[in-house]
Amino acid sequence: MKIQFDSSLGYQQEAIDAIVDIFKGQESCDSNFTVYSPEFLAKQQNIGFTDIGYGNRMTITEGQLLENIQNIQLGNGLKPSSRNEVNRKNLDFTVEMETGTGKTYVYLRTIVELYKKYGFSKHIIVVPSIPIKEGVYKSLQITKEHLRELYDNFNYNFFIYDSSKLNEVRDFSTNDGLEIMVINIDAFAKSFENPEDEKKTANIIHRYNDSLGYKPLDLIKNTHPVIFIDEPQTTMSTPLRKKAVQSLNPLAIFRYSATHKKDEKINMMYKLDAVDAYEKKLVKQIEVGSVQTEGVNNEAYIRLVEVKVSKGYPVAKLELDIFSKGSISRKIVTVKQNEDLEELTDRAEYQGYIIKDIYAVTGSEYIDFTSKDDIIKLGEAIGDVDEKQIKVALIRKTIEEHLDKERILNPQGIKVLSLFFIDTVSKYRIYDEDGNALNGDYAQIFEKEYVKLIKKPKYQDLFKDITDSEANVSEVHNGYFSIDKKSKKSNAKEKFEYFKDTKGTTNADEDTYSLIMRDKEMLLSFDSKLRFIFSHSALKEGWDNPNVFQICTLKEAGGSDTRRRQEIGRGLRLCVNQIGERVYGHEVNTLTVMASESYKDFVDNLQKEIETETGIRFGVLESHSFGDVVLDIVNSEDEEGNPINDVIYLGQEKSEELYKFLIEKEYIDSKGKVQDKLRTAIKEDKVELPEELMEDHKVVNQILNTLKLTAGKLDVKNQADKKQVKVNKRVLDSPEFKELWERVKFKTTFSVDFNSDNLINECIRALDASLKITRGKLIYTKVKVGITVGGVDAEETPNTEVSQLDSEVENLPDIVSYLQNETKLTRKSIVKILTGTLKLKYFKVNPQKFIEGCIDIINEQMRLHIIDGISYKKIGDAEYYEQERFENKELFGYLKSNLKTSEKSPYDYVVYDSTVESTLATEFENSSNISVYAKLPSWFVIDTPLGTYNPDWAVLWKDENEEKLFFVVESKGSTSLFDLRPKETAKIDCGKKHFEAIGSEMIFASEMSDVVDFALSN
Repeated sequence: MKIQFDSSLGYQQEAIDAIVDIFKGQESCDSNFTVYSPEFLAKQQNIGFTDIGYGNRMTITEGQLLENIQNIQLGNGLKPSSRNEVNRKNLDFTVEMETGTGKTYVYLRTIVELYKKYGFSKHIIVVPSIPIKEGVYKSLQITKEHLRELYDNFNYNFFIYDSSKLNEVRDFSTNDGLEIMVINIDAFAKSFENPEDEKKTANIIHRYNDSLGYKPLDLIKNTHPVIFIDEPQTTMSTPLRKKAVQSLNPLAIFRYSATHKKDEKINMMYKLDAVDAYEKKLVKQIEVGSVQTEGVNNEAYIRLVEVKVSKGYPVAKLELDIFSKGSISRKIVTVKQNEDLEELTDRAEYQGYIIKDIYAVTGSEYIDFTSKDDIIKLGEAIGDVDEKQIKVALIRKTIEEHLDKERILNPQGIKVLSLFFIDTVSKYRIYDEDGNALNGDYAQIFEKEYVKLIKKPKYQDLFKDITDSEANVSEVHNGYFSIDKKSKKSNAKEKFEYFKDTKGTTNADEDTYSLIMRDKEMLLSFDSKLRFIFSHSALKEGWDNPNVFQICTLKEAGGSDTRRRQEIGRGLRLCVNQIGERVYGHEVNTLTVMASESYKDFVDNLQKEIETETGIRFGVLESHSFGDVVLDIVNSEDEEGNPINDVIYLGQEKSEELYKFLIEKEYIDSKGKVQDKLRTAIKEDKVELPEELMEDHKVVNQILNTLKLTAGKLDVKNQADKKQVKVNKRVLDSPEFKELWERVKFKTTFSVDFNSDNLINECIRALDASLKITRGKLIYTKVKVGITVGGVDAEETPNTEVSQLDSEVENLPDIVSYLQNETKLTRKSIVKILTGTLKLKYFKVNPQKFIEGCIDIINEQMRLHIIDGISYKKIGDAEYYEQERFENKELFGYLKSNLKTSEKSPYDYVVYDSTVESTLATEFENSSNISVYAKLPSWFVIDTPLGTYNPDWAVLWKDENEEKLFFVVESKGSTSLFDLRPKETAKIDCGKKHFEAIGSEMIFASEMSDVVDFALSN
């Protein structure tokens, strides 16, 4: 099978033209030079013959170069370069192309075009690493036939620089055809630190070679090569490496990457970023499969999220399980040295975890504790659910997603591949004493889960013979790792091959990358049964396969945090069918990334990584964002009579003027960030633009399209609608409001009387009847991810699947203390309840869930007894809420979200919390029976045994005879008290008794008819 290449893809041709057209007007020519070396001449006085070398020569003027560059940039919607950024001695340009869009293919085509049009014959591709070097070489191999057919069967030569084959360097300089060298930056970067001692410190390329008679680098410099930098953010990451690239004496430098550093996007000529690629469906659609746990908080869980220095002292952000209000929630908190996590979490499981040291040195961050041996490094966690169960779930769901896609794609001739990244080879392959290879944990899990899944009826079409499939399960997965050849025993001569761990940067990795590159086409063919690939996490860049549809990273506890963009990048390329043709469309091309974090965290972190690595600023306009708006297209002819379409763009100057206009209109801030005012204007079709632009609707549509895309689809509150709520003195000082306030303002105290034995018996009965305890849950959630200039978003309705964890709990918490703290009952009463219930045996199944269930049920029974036995008493005429407090509190709200204008309340707006409250506020305003009312402020609270209670409304009702009725209304967003949580209902009941004690009344009303019925009946 051979991968087919399509030369007609418009975006790739645009990227090629963006570089080739820089030299428009350049004549086709080369330069000749004599191949010799001063060192050689000094040793050989009677030299009589030298070779002729061929190099690149540029004749175009700087003025023409600048004009070409600026025209290209305007056409591509990029900021034009200035005169001081372009000169013949230092031509340095940037092309940005998202991973998977054919970046390598584009620059290989560009090399050929530069040769065919201008005679530039010497080209060097500089790469940062072994995997990328192997990837580029593989691309040169598989595109050679395609490029020869595309360009009239011309011949060209390419090779990887090898210091043991310096004759290839000589051929590079002396051949008069197209020559392409691929070289790793580390092969020539070591020559500048100590040039006086070059034999020890310099690469061979910098050393004089007796057999050649010159330094290899001197020969390369004479060719004046065109340099293509692959992944410059790594290749040129240090001043030394940048100096090394300049030492090649380049005619021009072209940088290609998906993740250029923001401050090194030099003379950007073409940009196809993550947003463009995704929107144009040039890469796979992404969906996230998230495996999360729930109901498992039985150990001290600690994850180190961040370490930094604040005000001269190191601080850390930890994710902890914090106990509050009867339940546990996982939160991120900031801690400092000597912080006691037991006090912070209110959980005995954290006893002894007192922060001893926070080590903030970049790359080595960790925390440790005074009474524990645990050391937690950045990104690590302790006390989480059994990792093996998470790994089993991740592997199982990856296989299942794989098989589901096979059912759809196999009939279309598309082979599905899945890629597992692991940190340690021993998890996949182990060896016995004789050196025989055995399955490690991951391989065992894979085979067990695979065999179980293929027996499902829905996969019968894929596996006609289940027995054979089971027998051959080892053939569907394999590992790609570095090889270590060693003997079975120390004194044996026979050598055997072992997989070993490496970092992806050593010579030992050459075999790994060459093997996986060599097998690239084999993996795409149905002739190979191999469909599941396990590889070292070091293989995170430089290799991808178009038919990878699932990516799963199986990290060790505390393993390195592989970045999401690196993970996704291995599978973004559009897939191919069995004849090597690219298949388009997101309905076929969907990449499932398996994550052990929530999909929301994955999406948020992915957006942060894209912003950090690419410089994309979601929801932000630039001063050049409108430079490529087309004003007109003028038809003309060249000197030979061929038709030419000259495009007239809005240009940089006018784009900057429009940008300033948008700032003045407060559509964007001073940094270009889209404001809610623009989003509102877009939704209401009321965007204002400069008058001179409004005359041409085609121009307006182009501008509006840019604004809409950048604004995104976020539905947020409009800051422009934010209003301060002011006091309505007319109502507040009116006699009627004073009279209303006099009926509701007084405070009370309460007491409770109930039979403790009855309470204990009822608690036991309720626990036996209602307490249900299960083990923790594994929740698998899958959502599709969208990427626009507005941001990275997940769909609103994820698919969810729940399964049960199989776990045993060894260390049981002090349940009596927990229940005593949360229920305020005596230890004696709690012990009676626990020893009396039949459900105590479930305490060992899931201690934390058992405790939380007991708290809820006991508090519920206490509520029932409390309400029966509670009584309120007015404290006295001196204890009350002052009416003046209405004037002391600043309130804010949003006109279209939670504000209603008011003529009858003590504020000019009513701030409502629900649709029910909004409706009631409107009806209170419109009712002729209600002269004044108040949405009771948050400071108006009633004490109850279950916490403070804030009722909703105080209302003054008048009938046709001016008879007044004063009462309080509770208006929860529900049609019935029975729909509310027991705790809320109990507080409302307490509220009723409070108002009875001060001589007022309280009702429950979800609509105005309830208020009317109450008033008429009284």
